[in-house]
Order: sequence, then C-alpha cells, then structure tokens
Amino acid sequence: MLIRPPKENRFYEKSTDYLPDLGVTKITILVDRETGVNYVYTWSVPNSSGGLTPLLDANGNVVVDEI
Repeated sequence: MLIRPPKENRFYEKSTDYLPDLGVTKITILVDRETGVNYVYTWSVPNSSGGLTPLLDANGNVVVDEI
C-alpha cells in the first residue's frame, strides 16, 4: 500500500530501494503531483553524492502517472 503525504507536498515517494552492493545507498522513485512525471533519485552516503533524472520506459519515453 502506498502512503502519500499531505496534498501540499508537490512530490511523493512512489518506492524506495537500498542497493549497497552497487555503491548506491538509496534509490527512490519520486512523482510530481502536478505533472505525474516520475523521477529517479539516487543517494550514496559514503560518497555524499546523489542525482536526479526523469525515469524512462523501455522505449526511452518519460514515465508519467495519471494525475
């Protein structure tokens, strides 16, 4: 079950996974409530580095959820 924060937050976490064996501590899928666009957010604690990029499907199109 997906628990969503209050409506005033523009983004919510769709899912989160932890992959320490790959050197990435946390991978989160964020969804923009206004556009439905999905983003991949990565964070690595040992390196204190991260990144954010749109999530793409198998055809290279941006993944967009229905709002």
